[in-house]
Parts: sequence; structure tokens; C-alpha cells
Amino acid sequence: MYILDLSILLVSAKSLEWLFEKKDIHPIVAHVLTGIVLGPFVLNIVSPGEELKVLSEFGLIMMMLYTGLTSNFATIATNKIKAIVVASFGVAFSFIFGFSTVYYFGKYGLAAAVFAGAVLGNTAIEVTSGVIMRERTERDVSSILMGAAFTDDIIAVYLIGVITALARGEFNLPSLGILTVKIAIFIGSILLVSEYFFKRSKKISSIIRDSNTFFTFSLILTFFLALLAEEVGLNRIIGAYLAGLTISRLRERKDPLIISRIKLNELIGELQVVLTEFFIPLFFIYVGLIFHPEVNDINLILIVLLYFAAILGKLIGCSFGMKLFRFGWDKAILVGIGMGGRGSLELAVLKFGLESQLINQTLFAAIVIVSMLTALTTPIFFKSYLLRVKHKV
Repeated sequence: MYILDLSILLVSAKSLEWLFEKKDIHPIVAHVLTGIVLGPFVLNIVSPGEELKVLSEFGLIMMMLYTGLTSNFATIATNKIKAIVVASFGVAFSFIFGFSTVYYFGKYGLAAAVFAGAVLGNTAIEVTSGVIMRERTERDVSSILMGAAFTDDIIAVYLIGVITALARGEFNLPSLGILTVKIAIFIGSILLVSEYFFKRSKKISSIIRDSNTFFTFSLILTFFLALLAEEVGLNRIIGAYLAGLTISRLRERKDPLIISRIKLNELIGELQVVLTEFFIPLFFIYVGLIFHPEVNDINLILIVLLYFAAILGKLIGCSFGMKLFRFGWDKAILVGIGMGGRGSLELAVLKFGLESQLINQTLFAAIVIVSMLTALTTPIFFKSYLLRVKHKV
């Protein structure tokens, strides 16, 4: 029966995605909306069964691998200090606004408020890169935007570790200190290995020369690091993301024949079709399927407040970070707007939070809606403000 459900979901999601693409609406919105409409919340045609859950979990792992592969580690080097400062202020303000909204708005508790602040602190790199690709922006703005979005991902990796500890009831100052050290050692060790093995070592050449061997090696590394992440007390998606990120460093190799870059692009191309057409949509569809709060529990005021917390947190925080480096208000606000989108990583963490009972369906529903709204409105706001800036010039 789940084969029929799978067929209905994928055909509906891809059809809606095709319609949305004409309006420049992000595919994530189409996929989540498909799950919401066909799932228990609206039509109740498809239920989130165990088979779909397993496929969505695999899709999540593969999505994090793909996100890592398509992240350019070198982009942050162009304006690394500026990108780190801008991203840090954006995360800090978004966290404060998100935490305060949830903590003071209702009786959700401290853990739920910390969770909401952490989720809203991240920027979706896929939304930011999509905005930059569609709109012509000055190089200093685009490099800071991509560098800051990349830094956001690293900060998000740390916050996911904190959230995982929170879910296990291990959230206190001594354990937080230990967790921070463990995360730093884990990430630092993997990036150190990537520096010498993927960027400099000649041994990797024999692996990447054959496409099938390279593909198999990438999958083995992904699942190994996912399991290793769980062993050290982190979430498996951290390991999958870092696997992709380390492999992506092949594009930094000094290779006169650019074979490393060619093979990396081939791997991304091979993964892209099966992931973007099957596994990644399935994950977001499943997020929509488990979206089934009671209609009376959908709090429109909370959604509006969280949306403004998400948008204003990035706008104020990132703009402030840009002003520290004496950028003009136009560029500062442009970066603040460009960093406003949320997407894949947020929904992955949301799903974990719901299953771990850190948040209830009401808060889950509110943040899912906010994430989709930011993915919808960020490109619109960015384009409108960019046109305004160009007209002023």
C-alpha cells in the first residue's frame, strides 16, 4: 500500500513544484505543502507510516551529504572575519527574539524556548544561494552573504548538538561545557583530516579516478561519520553534513588538470537527480505529513510574532554586523534581508524536536509555517530592495 502512497505523494509534490517554479517559489514549500494537504491535517489520503518514515530518514542523511557537497569551504575565506561576525550577530539576535517570543508568549517551557531560538537562528544556505543566483549583487555583498550562510551552518551544527543533549535531559552547564569540547574536537578533527587527505594527499586521486568507486566511498564515509557522530553524543545529520563538507574540499586541490573538480562535479551531478527528484522531496513531504495539530491549536498570533522574530532577528543582527565594518546602510540591509530565509536544516531539526517531545504540535506547526513563509518572502524582499538600491544609484 505504501508504494501507492509514495506514488501519489511524489507525483503531487513534483507537479506542485513545477507550478511553483514559474513563480520563483522555493521547492521546499511545494513539498511540505503536499504533505500537509494529503496528510492527516487536511485530506487524510496518506498517513505517515513506518515505511515512509524510514525513507524520509534516509532522505535526510542524503540531503545533509548533498548540502555539505555543495557548500564551498573556500567562500568563507574571501571575507572570513566579516562573514563570521555578520553570521554571529544574526544568529544571536534571531535566537534572542525567537527564545523571548516562545518563553514569554505561552506556557511552552524553557527547553521549548531554547529549541525555538536555536531553530530560528539558522539561515538556509539554499535560499541564500538561490537569491544570489537570481539577482545580480555586488561581489562583496554576495561573498559575505555566502560566507555568513556557511558560518550559520557551522553554528547550527553546534546548536544541533546542544539540542540533542537537551532531548536526552543532559542540558546543564558542566555537560554543556563537555559537549562543546566534544563538538569542537569532532568537527576540528574531521576538518583537519579533510585538509590533508582531500585537499593535499595524492592517495585520494586513486579513489576519485573511478566514478563508481568515488560514489561508493562517499556513501561509506557518510554513514561512517553519521554513526561516529551518534557515538560521541551528537546527531547523525552532523556527521552526514561533515562528510559532504570534507569531500567538497576537493575543489581546493591544486590540480593543473582540474580532475578533482571534474570528478566532484560528476558526483554532485549523479547525486542531484536521485536526491532532488526522490529522497529530498520525500523528507519534506514527511514533515508535512506529521503536521497535524488541532485546528484550534494553530495560534496565528504566535506565527506572526515568530515570523517577525525570524525576519527582524537576521535583519537587525546582520545589518549591525555589516555596520561594524563601515558598510553603507544599503549593503547592510541587503545582507540582513538576504539572510532571512529558512529551509532544509531547520525542518530537519524541527522533526527531531517533535519526535523527542521537546516541542508540541502547536509550536511545531508554527515554526514550519514560519520557515515556509521566510523561504517565500526572502527572495521577494531581496529583489524589491535591490531594485530600490539600483534606482537610487
